[in-house]
Amino acid sequence: MKRWIHPASFVWALLAATASASNTAPPPGLRDVGIEQRLDQVVPLDLRFRDESDNPVRLGDFFGQKPVLLAFVYYHCPMLCPMALEGLVRSLRPLSWNVGEEFQIVTVSIDERESPAQAAEKKRKIVALYGRDRAASGWHFLVGEGDAGRRLAEAVGFRFRYDGADDQFAHATGLFVLTPLGRISRVLFGIDYAPRDVRLALVEASQQKIGTLADQLLLFCYHYDPATGKYGPAAMAGVRIGAVLTLAALAAFVVIQLRHESAQRKV
Repeated sequence: MKRWIHPASFVWALLAATASASNTAPPPGLRDVGIEQRLDQVVPLDLRFRDESDNPVRLGDFFGQKPVLLAFVYYHCPMLCPMALEGLVRSLRPLSWNVGEEFQIVTVSIDERESPAQAAEKKRKIVALYGRDRAASGWHFLVGEGDAGRRLAEAVGFRFRYDGADDQFAHATGLFVLTPLGRISRVLFGIDYAPRDVRLALVEASQQKIGTLADQLLLFCYHYDPATGKYGPAAMAGVRIGAVLTLAALAAFVVIQLRHESAQRKV
C-alpha cells in the first residue's frame, strides 16, 4: 500500500531540509527555520519529559556516562521526520558500536500535543528497523511536559515554525552530538549522515574515551567544518603526517648507516 503524501508536506520538507545549508535567503515561510550551531553550550538538563512508557523523566537522566545523539521530530510528521529517522538508522548500521552500549540517542517531539503512545509507536518501528540488541534501552523517544520540547529546541538552536493551515511543522533536519555532561559537541546536518562523521563525532564527544587508535588518527587527519556539519580532510594534518614519516625514515636510515659503519670498523 502506497503512503499518500500531502503536497504541502513535500514542499515544506524539501525547503526545510536545505534551509540551514543554503547560502541564499530563505523564502518568507522559512525565515525563522533552521539550525544555529551553539557549540560547547550546556543543554538544560533539568527539563522534564515523559518517555514512551509514559514515565516522568528529566533530560539529565540520559547523561553522565556516554555521549548522546539528540534528534528533534514530531511523531505524526508525514514525511521529513520518518526520512530523517530512517536515515539515522542507515548511518548507524555500519558502525560496530551499538545504541545503548557506547552511546545513547534521545529523540524529542517538538509538538507539545503529542502523547507517549505516539512516541511508543514510533520507537517500536525505528528500533525494529535498527534491529540490534539493547537498542530499546538506549534509544529514548520523549514528549515534553508543557513546552519542554520547544525550550530544549531553543536552547540548542533548532528553530521551527508551526503551519496551522496544514497542521504541520516547518523545520530543518540535523543531529546534535552531546558530551556525557550535556555540552553540544557537534551538529551534523541533513537526513543521511556519513557513518564516518557519526563515528568521529561520537569519539570527540566522548572526550576520546571510546574508539581505537585508528579513530584518533582519523581525527588528526579530518577536522569538523561547522559550515557544512561534516568532517573533511585536514590539509595541514596530511602535511604534518608526511613530514613526520619523512623524518622517521631519515632517522632510521641514519641509525642503519651508523650501525653499518661501526660494524665495518670492528672488522
